[in-house]
Amino acid sequence: MNVRSQRDIAKNILKVGRNKVWIDPEKTSEVQASITKNDIRKQISEGAIKARPIIGTSTARSKIIKLQKKKGNMTGQGKRKGTKKTRTSSKRAWITKIRALRKELNNLKSKEKIKTSEYRHLYLKSSSGVFKDKSSLHLYLKKMRQ
Repeated sequence: MNVRSQRDIAKNILKVGRNKVWIDPEKTSEVQASITKNDIRKQISEGAIKARPIIGTSTARSKIIKLQKKKGNMTGQGKRKGTKKTRTSSKRAWITKIRALRKELNNLKSKEKIKTSEYRHLYLKSSSGVFKDKSSLHLYLKKMRQ
């Protein structure tokens, strides 16, 4: 039976799409007889016409993955997108590096392995980005002593 116009009226009343309007197959003749909006409203109240539930995308899988990543799993090379700088900013990398260098310089000064003048010299060099890491700082110190 053709109930297209009734379906269109019902979709406007129920505020859903045409495919989300459900018409009871046993009451199609009654629905077909209703032609006004009030008739359709009556059919809705009787239960001959209903709106199907809107089914969204399940978030169950994404929640599981999020939990796994929180534990540190599923974060290998194959799961990474973007460059190394995308995942940790260059500023954060610089902060980590410079803090390690300055801490090492403080340790060397406190243990009196370097003088204050050498400390200042090395501090300025580390701030200007001469040393890649602590090992390069120690290598530079070794060459400086020779």
